[in-house]
Amino acid sequence: MGGDGHAPLFETTRGRGTVVYRVFASTIFLGICTIWAYRVSHAPSEPEHGPLWVWFGLLAAELWFGLYWVLTQACRWSLVYRRTFKDRLSHRYENDLPGVDIFVCTADPTIEPPMMVINTVLSVMAYDYPPEKMSVYLSDDAGSDITYYALLEASQFAKSWIPFCRKFKVEPRSPAAYFQSPSSDRLCANGEEEELLAIKKLFEDMKNRIATAYELGRISEDIRSKHQEFSQWDSYTSRRDHDTFLEILIDRTTRKAVDAKGNVLPTLVYLAREKRPQYFHNFKAGAMNALIRVSSAISNGRIILNVDCDMYSNSSESIRDALCFFMDEEKGDEIAYVQFPQSFENVTKNDLYSSSLRVISEVEFHGLDGQGGVLYIGSGCFHRRDTLCGKKISREVQTRWSENGRIDENGNNYKPEELKKLANCSYEENTEWGRKLGLKYGCPVEDVITGLSIQYRGWRSIYFNPERNAFLGVAPTTLLQSLVQHKRWSEGDFQILLSQYSPAWHGVGKIGPGLMMGYLPYCLWAANCLPTLYYTIIPSLCLFKGISLFPEVTSPWFIPFGYVIFCKYAYSLAEYLRTGGTVLGWWNDQRMWLYKRTSSYLFAVIDTVVKLLGFSETAFVITSKVAEEGVARRYEQEMMEFGAVSPMFTVLTALALLNLACFLGTALKGVMSGGAGFSGSMSLQATLCAVLIVINLPIYHGILRKDEGKMPISTTVASVVVAVSACTIFASV
Repeated sequence: MGGDGHAPLFETTRGRGTVVYRVFASTIFLGICTIWAYRVSHAPSEPEHGPLWVWFGLLAAELWFGLYWVLTQACRWSLVYRRTFKDRLSHRYENDLPGVDIFVCTADPTIEPPMMVINTVLSVMAYDYPPEKMSVYLSDDAGSDITYYALLEASQFAKSWIPFCRKFKVEPRSPAAYFQSPSSDRLCANGEEEELLAIKKLFEDMKNRIATAYELGRISEDIRSKHQEFSQWDSYTSRRDHDTFLEILIDRTTRKAVDAKGNVLPTLVYLAREKRPQYFHNFKAGAMNALIRVSSAISNGRIILNVDCDMYSNSSESIRDALCFFMDEEKGDEIAYVQFPQSFENVTKNDLYSSSLRVISEVEFHGLDGQGGVLYIGSGCFHRRDTLCGKKISREVQTRWSENGRIDENGNNYKPEELKKLANCSYEENTEWGRKLGLKYGCPVEDVITGLSIQYRGWRSIYFNPERNAFLGVAPTTLLQSLVQHKRWSEGDFQILLSQYSPAWHGVGKIGPGLMMGYLPYCLWAANCLPTLYYTIIPSLCLFKGISLFPEVTSPWFIPFGYVIFCKYAYSLAEYLRTGGTVLGWWNDQRMWLYKRTSSYLFAVIDTVVKLLGFSETAFVITSKVAEEGVARRYEQEMMEFGAVSPMFTVLTALALLNLACFLGTALKGVMSGGAGFSGSMSLQATLCAVLIVINLPIYHGILRKDEGKMPISTTVASVVVAVSACTIFASV
């Protein structure tokens, strides 16, 4: 595009093999239609084929699976990939870079330890970006003085850590992650061991002081006497009942805001918004909105990055990557936010709980990007501040990034008591916050619904998946944690479908048809529970009772079933392997697909219905970021963790035992009658039942295990009762 002054700051390339895939997908759809035709044309009329409801229940399930598969194609129909040119950004705009406000959110020091939080804070403070244009805000929704103390310690350590990172171009810039990485070993090999040991000692000393306070559960009187700001906690009653605590730990308007080398430091702010029992606090969305207001009065950065406290920065260049999209002369003015993938550092080799969401991150989000915009997923996302505050897109006005809202270097332009009012419980009363301003309220996935509402206003979003992971977090280490997390996600997405923001009808005319289709598979996650439960229960029960539901292997009607099943799962495996997974990882992904649909999604639907009937309020469950030693050891060994009593485990175990009983019962009947029991028209049913048994092997193992991660006896007993009752009831029908 001519000279460098006019060259784009990013480029977009289309995925390869799109035409071939579309032809392939069309053949699968033809097979699905043929299966539907078989169900309609072969409806049983004789009693030996079982009740009509069984057959038409399968038809309904297969109609659902087919239509749902069609919706998922929107995420694969037009994949795009992005590449940034940070050298061009620096060449053209180094002196006009916008201010960036970084929000780090934490809510519970017991499951989000202070050391984890400050490692994330330190990693974002050390970005390769002008520090005078960066401000970091920690939102502590628990109002913990120990978390504040940890941040206070981090503000002192940052004075040595940030110049160390710049001198040696450290990656990653989370101290804990760096000291455990091969990068620190290379520094020793280069003869810089003395400086490494010095900074490591500072870190360990800080870590020990924080650990001492954390174990005591309070701040010592000696520390409190040295820091008057701890007096704010004298009014503290509980994490749900306290004043606003606000402290600017590094203030660029003072001469003390410099590192050990005399260079300016980023602004660092601690905020615990006011909480009162009589006010609903709206969870993370409420915390984010308080941060938006407070930061607008302190630094007012044009760009906002929000990260979860366990999601540390793994690349020091992420801000510049994001700005390549926002500041691109041709397309930047239509981009509202840039979403980076959520990646995890503790995922096992074969991804036991499918926590990496590999296919979503490496395939589906690229496809959504090709349709006009990816979901906002709550962490690792760069926003324009004004779009979060309700601004509609304007094709006529070009953003002038040189007009930065920044702190007055000559003196304070804010007063702490005035700032605290912005985070008070009553501030949002009779305002548009949570509706037209800030993040949306009333939904467990406030991030997705906020991103969708931004896209409804004409903005588009970008998905950027760089070679080096931009952020690394902590994945669930137990099955229950993973299922609970997916319950919240699926419940929130389902509520979006039923809300005024539903992409199914409210999106018409506001976003493109492809993007509408792209959102729907996630909004319909929860609804998948019913057809999946039907398909995992009824065919097995019919197998035991000798009722055939599928065509014989020798019948021409078997061809579409065989073709669709083979092609769908063969492509799924190839897709998973292409994204860097393993064969066993893919199998684990299929298992978690089944477990989520038959437990997490089921309870998500139940809770949504209860909420719609007015019997409950929206809840927000935080996933624990720490694991006990035994749990961590079993997780590393890829041994599925049960241990806790949960209705989700009862459902999963009952299904596993039901399929095992039906398979063994059919085999026994076949032996007693002199036949195989699985031949002819029963072959496909027997195969389905056998696959369900194999996929449930960890549950059978969990029942027989003796360690603390075994299936609870009470769960096993309850599941046996449920499975036996289901077999008895169906046998009598």
